[in-house]
Amino acid sequence: MNNDLATASPDAAPVGLKRAIGTPLLFAFIVGDTLGAGIYTLVGSMSADVGGVIWLPLLIALVVALLTAGTYAELITKYPHAGGAARYVDRAFGIPYLSFLVGFLMMASGITTAAALANAFAGDYLSELIDLPAIPTAIAFIAVLTLINLRGVRESLTANLVASIIEVTGLVIVIVLAAMVFGSGGGDPSRVLEFAPDVPPLQGAFAASVIAFFSFLGFEAAANMAEEVRNPSKSYPRALFGAIATAAVVYLLIALGAVIVVPPAELAESTGPLLDVVAASGIAVPTWLFSLIALVAIANGALLFMVMASRVGYGLAEADLLPRAFGRVLPKRRTPWVSILVVAGVTMALTVVGDVSTLAETTVLLLLLVFLSANVSVLVLKKDKVDHPHFTVPRIVPVLGIIACIVLLTQQTGIVWLGAAAYVVVGSVLFLIARAGRRREARASERAAR
Repeated sequence: MNNDLATASPDAAPVGLKRAIGTPLLFAFIVGDTLGAGIYTLVGSMSADVGGVIWLPLLIALVVALLTAGTYAELITKYPHAGGAARYVDRAFGIPYLSFLVGFLMMASGITTAAALANAFAGDYLSELIDLPAIPTAIAFIAVLTLINLRGVRESLTANLVASIIEVTGLVIVIVLAAMVFGSGGGDPSRVLEFAPDVPPLQGAFAASVIAFFSFLGFEAAANMAEEVRNPSKSYPRALFGAIATAAVVYLLIALGAVIVVPPAELAESTGPLLDVVAASGIAVPTWLFSLIALVAIANGALLFMVMASRVGYGLAEADLLPRAFGRVLPKRRTPWVSILVVAGVTMALTVVGDVSTLAETTVLLLLLVFLSANVSVLVLKKDKVDHPHFTVPRIVPVLGIIACIVLLTQQTGIVWLGAAAYVVVGSVLFLIARAGRRREARASERAAR
């Protein structure tokens, strides 16, 4: 990576991408990226760990998210260029393997998230419309998204905003229906203080916070918008913290409303828990309509993560950190077909061997490692000076972020760590293959020059 780019002033001569995004549009982008499909599927998983006290793991996850968001606010405004955590690690340490590993973990998190959402797509929301076998449906779903990805997806903030409105509409429906039930004297508010009977409260809260953290992910993707934001030093902190606060309010209202309307034990058994809330409210909202909204949200999220993962793979190949095959593109469509097909194949395999909760936890573990690297990098880069104003957090913030990430990492199960280790091993092998290929090319060039 070119570190010289990282020190360029955001107000320098107009090169690269056009800075056309202001604070409101950036806020909408981050809100849309954060208020994604996770909350539609994971309320039930959290309920299995903490019963009706779903709000507690959400608050724990919120604190961790805010700490790491502070780190990202400094790094993004200090180095307002695309690349995310991999770029920051490269800037801080200059070790190609570390930079590769962080980028590869981002790619792996996109694949794992897409697999989790594919399983969620084939669950209770779809069965409300049509009854199909889950695994074949999830694989077919991934195949359709792969075809779209191969054809070429012209992502724009306007399209993302439309999808975000659909997702948020579904969440607002749940909040309004729960409020109406509560206002009419229905439901059971006492459930919000009842822990799961078979799980120790503290153990359950930390276990559920790992899943809850999945719902707050979004600021790493926002880092890749840095080159297109006007005045990022002011826009990013406002949009970032505003979006996380907005997501927190929505999630807490969803959590409270869901357990008031539906018993936690029923939520824990569902792959479409918010659909159960709509149905249990007894209010005239067609469950098929809400299912359709949820499916749109899930499909949009899965597609975006598959696109992200395939482009990260392509970028790593272009940087000679993955085998060159990952950089091959279709002649007319100009889409990275090898990277897209590899992402699709691994995603399909994961849908067969993992469930929604385990895959979500694996995504969180991968991204906690990425966030850990960002928090360490910001401490190393405190001494680095740039020639433009930027957001700054006290050193205690990334230190607390490091501690919080480590605490959540200790809550992960053995099977989740095994999955992450498998990613690291596969990535390391691909890195060594790419490195050996570059050495062969260098020797061939030397021989040709003699």
